[in-house]
Amino acid sequence: MEFFRHLKLRCIWSWAGIVATWRNEHSFRSWVWANLTSAILALILPLTPAERALILALGILVLAAELLNTAIEDAVDYISTNDHPLAKRAKDAGSAGVAVAAIAAGVAWVVILIG
Repeated sequence: MEFFRHLKLRCIWSWAGIVATWRNEHSFRSWVWANLTSAILALILPLTPAERALILALGILVLAAELLNTAIEDAVDYISTNDHPLAKRAKDAGSAGVAVAAIAAGVAWVVILIG
């Protein structure tokens, strides 16, 4: 029973993180809309199940990267509002992680569409 209680709490906390990020981060909302568009196209176009799975999974990966980037930015901002090279580097690395995930999704689309 302890496992299920912890699982329930993890789900509640995760959902709270998604809701808070949706409410406070324009970039997260933008990626959600981009991924909904991508998912619709993946379901409408004549793709194989593996291609659809790749497109959908990479879209979710972009959202996960954006959530982690938000966590980094919020933690850095909580610690200090002063400019510091390490704070900048942490925020830039988080942003780069989102960009790399998005590039991976874009590459998958290009390879699938071009063949």
